[in-house]
Amino acid sequence: MQVKDKLAILADAAKYDASCASSGAERRHSLGSGGIGSTEGMGICHSYTPDGRCVSLLKILLTNFCVFDCAYCVNRVTSNVRRARFTPAEVVQLTLDFYKRNYIEGLFLSSGIIRDSDYTMEQLVEVARSLRQDHKFAGYIHLKTIPDAAPELLAAAGRYADRLSINVELPTEAGLARLAPEKKPGGIRAAMGELRWRIEENVEQRREQKKLRAKSPRFAPAGQSTQMIVGADGADDRSILHTSTNLYGNYRLRRVYYSAFSPIPDASSKLPLQPPPLQREHRLYQADWLLRFYDFSVEEIAPTQTSGMLDLDIDPKLAWALRHPERFPVDVNHAPRELLLRVPGLGTRNVERIIASRRFRRLRVEDLTRLRLPMKKLLPFVQVLDHHPRAALDDPLKLRAALAPKPRQMGLF
Repeated sequence: MQVKDKLAILADAAKYDASCASSGAERRHSLGSGGIGSTEGMGICHSYTPDGRCVSLLKILLTNFCVFDCAYCVNRVTSNVRRARFTPAEVVQLTLDFYKRNYIEGLFLSSGIIRDSDYTMEQLVEVARSLRQDHKFAGYIHLKTIPDAAPELLAAAGRYADRLSINVELPTEAGLARLAPEKKPGGIRAAMGELRWRIEENVEQRREQKKLRAKSPRFAPAGQSTQMIVGADGADDRSILHTSTNLYGNYRLRRVYYSAFSPIPDASSKLPLQPPPLQREHRLYQADWLLRFYDFSVEEIAPTQTSGMLDLDIDPKLAWALRHPERFPVDVNHAPRELLLRVPGLGTRNVERIIASRRFRRLRVEDLTRLRLPMKKLLPFVQVLDHHPRAALDDPLKLRAALAPKPRQMGLF
């Protein structure tokens, strides 16, 4: 099979993995080293997938052969799909060729399990090693690691890759046991713990060596991430967010990615017939952002008194504000930063701009407008010198109707 045919099969097979962002890598450039590549700077263009996502990494599988039979995976051993396999040398050459053509800024490489976990991990590590050592490639590398692989292979992967990721696959252990019984939650968490320990140890070593003006190699400088499939099992959004909070707290993950389940050919009867709405995936990302950067708790975003599902019509912060009208309006001229961050329409950057502006004068509506804030969403929840919106908060249902996006007629073509 020709390389272009393998590329068509294995790039398509990799589209279900969402955890391929390149944020968090250290600044690195090949100028002066005689190599190739960069994790930043000019000369990087982005390409768009058919579903509209903007990507700039060569995102492929080493192979879509797999010895596992996970019910939700199109590449499971019992799936009737066309199979292909790259050699490590072919992946290396593709990465270099695509980079030189300015198509990509790096590589995201995953794989089905062939033979066993150690053999597969050896192949993935060899790709990264060859790029770094043989070709002095300075671009971004993200490796999807195999949880059951030997610790020394995980250690080798971290020496060459910017980011490592291990998929937890599903939000709950019960869901994993039902849909992917060959994958063990304990092994996944143990591998995550191993990576966290190695990353933190490396950071501490480099901190100590900095005092001695020494420098050891970085270990996975962009950290580790994971992905959860949404909608394949019966887990509600509250359960998903509780799992994410646990992963962030216990394993110091950089990101948890959410991927809406997509029905696959010859699917198991254990799986739903319809995919979840993509808006659910979007709302989970918004909720995840509130957990990480806005000091919200899971119970505030998805309280136990509700169904456990996020509102698909409005964003989680607005939904929280409408449930708590007693917390508003917020006085923009006096409120602390943590309270301003809870106002719908205000992000971290705009809050800093407001705090900086009010040092010089007491703000009015025109000042907020000048800051280019989303006034329609913002004004019902804040007060300034010339604006006091208490009446709008007395009827949350009417306010919700005014702020929720209007239904749109879908096109026929």
